[in-house]
Amino acid sequence: MKLENPVQSLFALLFGLLFLSPALYSIWLSFQTADAYYTGGLEFTVDNYRRAVGQYHFARYLLNSIIVSGIVTVGGISIATLAAYAFARFRFRGGDLLFGAVVATLMIPSHISLIPNYLTLAKVGLLDSYAGLILPAMASAFATFFLRQYIRGIPRSLDEAAYMDGATSLQVLWRVIVPLSRPAILSMALYIFIGEWNSYIWPLVAIGKDDLYTLQVGLARLYRINPGEGVIDWPLVMAASTISILPVLLCFALVERHLVRGITMGAVK
Repeated sequence: MKLENPVQSLFALLFGLLFLSPALYSIWLSFQTADAYYTGGLEFTVDNYRRAVGQYHFARYLLNSIIVSGIVTVGGISIATLAAYAFARFRFRGGDLLFGAVVATLMIPSHISLIPNYLTLAKVGLLDSYAGLILPAMASAFATFFLRQYIRGIPRSLDEAAYMDGATSLQVLWRVIVPLSRPAILSMALYIFIGEWNSYIWPLVAIGKDDLYTLQVGLARLYRINPGEGVIDWPLVMAASTISILPVLLCFALVERHLVRGITMGAVK
C-alpha cells in the first residue's frame, strides 16, 4: 500500500484550514459577548444562541426555510427529472427549439423576473404565503439541462428491454432511469436546496409578515439590533449565521459521495 506524501498532506490541511477560516472564525465569534468583541477581551457565552432562537424568532425562521427549501427541492427535482427524461428520450415537433428556450433562460438575470412574478402572485392573492415563496422557484433550467445530458448517456437498450417486458414510459423512468441517475439527481437536489436556502431577494419582496420570514431575511434584520450607539452586535449575527449554515452542512454530508460521483460521471458522459 502506497503511503501518502506527508508534505502534500500538510499542504492540503493548511489550505483546507485557510478555506474554512472565515466559517471557523464566525463560529468562534458567536460564543463571544458584544462587550468582549469590541474591547478585545475573551468572554465565552451561549446567550447569543438563546437570544437568536428565542428573542429574535430564529427557530421560526429556520422552520420556514426548511419548509420552503424542502418543498422547492422535491418539486424542482421532480419537474427537472420529468422534463429531462422527455427531452432525452422522446422526439417530438419543436422539442429541440423548446429545449433551447429552456437553456436560454439561464442567460436571463433572475432579478428581471421579480416584478412579473410579484404582479402575478399579487393578482391571485399568493403574496405573504408559503405558496408565494415556493411556486416561482419550482422550475430549474440548469437541473433540467444537467439531467438531460446525464440521461442521454444511459444506453437506450435498457429502455428497450424494459419496453419489451411490458413497461410503460413512466415505469421505465422510475425503474430504469431514476436508479441509474441517482448520483446526478441527488447532486441537482443539493444544488436546488442550497440555491433556495440562500435566496434573499425574492423572500424579501414577497413576504411582509414576520412569521413567514426565512433565515436570510431574518439575518438581514439583525443588523438593526444595536447593543449601543451605532454598534452592530456581531456575535449575535454570527450565532444566527451559524444556525443558518448547519442544515446545509448536514445535507452536504448526506449526499457528498453522490455529489462527487454525479459531477464526475456527468462530466465524463
